[in-house]
Order: sequence, then structure tokens, then C-alpha cells
Amino acid sequence: MKPTESRKRYNDYPAYFKELFGERVQKLSIDGGFTCPNRDGKKGTGGCTFCNNESFNPGYCRAVSGISRQIGEGRAFFARKYIGQKYLAYFQAYSNTYAPLEELRQKYEEALDCPDVVGLVIATRPDAVTDDVLDYIAGLSRRCYVCVEYGVESANDEVLRTVNRGHTFAEAEEAIRKTAERGIRIGAHLIFGLPGESRESMLEGAVRVCDLPIQVLKLHQLQIVRGTAMAEQYLRHPEVFRLYSYEEYLDFVVDVIGHIRPDVYLERFVNQSPEEYLIAPKWGIKNYEFVAKLEKRLRERGEWQGRWYRGKGKK
Repeated sequence: MKPTESRKRYNDYPAYFKELFGERVQKLSIDGGFTCPNRDGKKGTGGCTFCNNESFNPGYCRAVSGISRQIGEGRAFFARKYIGQKYLAYFQAYSNTYAPLEELRQKYEEALDCPDVVGLVIATRPDAVTDDVLDYIAGLSRRCYVCVEYGVESANDEVLRTVNRGHTFAEAEEAIRKTAERGIRIGAHLIFGLPGESRESMLEGAVRVCDLPIQVLKLHQLQIVRGTAMAEQYLRHPEVFRLYSYEEYLDFVVDVIGHIRPDVYLERFVNQSPEEYLIAPKWGIKNYEFVAKLEKRLRERGEWQGRWYRGKGKK
């Protein structure tokens, strides 16, 4: 659908929440104390080569604090900025379905019992969900807002192997479809610029992910972060990496928006790791600043979400 004076050129996440809740809703990051199957030896060790959870956890987000305390500290932090808002408990660190069902039930329910918490966002991996867990989450989703956010990262299996992801894109497709069959809202996450992935592969992958029954898509550029295996690789062999300049990445995101399913909501486009963690690229830009430049570039190029979409139709 073409944009109008009152309509953005893409479906933005705040509009999605306003449509659902009729008020401002803030995600509160939580560290539930989980791990991942490519860290604990089930599939491998060391985790994804790009991953250092410390680089994106806010200060109040520490598993040792407990669920309720993290939410309380997060509410206190955001209450200084916004009055009277509601919250989603965002289980963000590592794989937040990777535990026995009773442990998941206790932690999810503790979060939902906290004041002003109206739902959950559960970040996980496609290979870290079971039918029993999905059945339980489906029950929760009939009580409140629940979104399962899958880290897909790439639709290219060779790239997934290179970064020690430990699952294939076929596993991501299967997990997303099984989740959708239960009526659970779904988000997907992609990283652009992983080693060995071409521009064409990234664009094709974004279209393939959006042809799955997801509602929300999160994007960000590859960042080389201290304390990761990728940082060591980058320092030894920087020629292997193709880090995008800000302008190149901006134009690529415009291309992605033009080609993906028109009804997917876009939550974010960039990430900025703290200065003490970030090795490269150092753009020094926050998501809201990128959004302003993106909207301008979309207008300049006459693009809008789904303009070139020739996929399988609305999901």
C-alpha cells in the first residue's frame, strides 16, 4: 500500500503497540539465568561467534537479582521518563525457552505477577523450543500479550555454520510454523553483514523470513564486540569481514523494506553496543536517529514497504 501524508512508508512497531494496547508500552529486559544449546555442550560450546550478552543487557538486567527485582528496577528507571505506562517483560539474554517447563512456568508467571506487566516477549532459538513449551506459551497467549522472538540471524546455512549458530534455516522455518499453528505472535531477528554473506543473500533471506507467518521483524548491522570469538577473528583476519558503512547500510535497509511482505511490523533497524565493547563499525547512531534518516531516504527514493513484494501474500 502506497504511503499517504498521514501514513509512514513502513509498518512501525510503536503503531503496532498503539493498535493493540491503546497506550504506551515499554519492554523491560530480563536475564532469566538461561543458557543455550551451543554453549552448554548439547550442540557445541562457545556460543555464537558474534555474541556477548553483556554488550546489550541494561544495568538493571542481571539474573542474580531475580525476576521481580529486575522488573522493579526497570520500572523505576523508565518511570522517570514516562508516567503511567505499561510494560512487557522481555526475556532477552540467551535462549529463554531452554529449560524444563516447570522452571519456565515459574519465571514467566513471576514476571506476569509484577505490577503493570501486561505481557511477555520471549527471545529464543529455533532449536530450543519443544511442543510442551509451545503448548504452555499458547495458553499464556490467551491470557495476555505474548510474542516469541526467534533469533534467525540468516537464511543462509553456510553463514549459520560459520558463526557457530548450531541450527539451520529449515529448523527456523519449522519452529516458526509450529508456533504460528498455536496462535502465538512471532518476531524474528536478522543480522546483516555476517561473514561470508553477500548483499543478495541477505536481501533474499529477509524476504524468505517475512514469507513465514511472523508479525514482527528486528534488524541490525553486524557489530564486532569485545569478548567474542568474532572479535578475535576480526583482529587476526579483518579482510574476511565486509563491514558496511552507515550510508551503505541505510540504502540496503531501504531495499529490504521495499521487498518484504507489506504487513510485517518493523521493530528496529540498528543496534549500538556500548563504547567499551564496540570494536567496529563505530557509527555513533541510535535507533531513533537512524529511523529519521531512513524515513527521509525512503521519501527520496520513492520507496515504501512491500513495493516490490511478489511473495506468498499476507500471513
